[in-house]
Amino acid sequence: GMSMKCVVSVLGKDRSGIVAKVATALADCGANIDDISQTVLNGSIFSMTMMVTLDVDVADFNTVQDRLKAVGEDLGMQVIIQREDVFQYMYKI
Repeated sequence: GMSMKCVVSVLGKDRSGIVAKVATALADCGANIDDISQTVLNGSIFSMTMMVTLDVDVADFNTVQDRLKAVGEDLGMQVIIQREDVFQYMYKI
């Protein structure tokens, strides 16, 4: 099927269960996590970036975006998904 590479960014106050909730939402949408980087800044600010591959036959970009937005609202965090090509274009030097 069709797949799409995306970048997922999570930012907010550190709390338990962040990775599990985001990963579960992605798995429910049939998305695969290819790479993940996370850090906690100053003991309280959680930051995570994931490279994911969406299987758009299972869930399209907008569906995954809506699901992650709901997770973000549930966690009180910012959860953003961008297509990798758009992300690369926006941050081109």
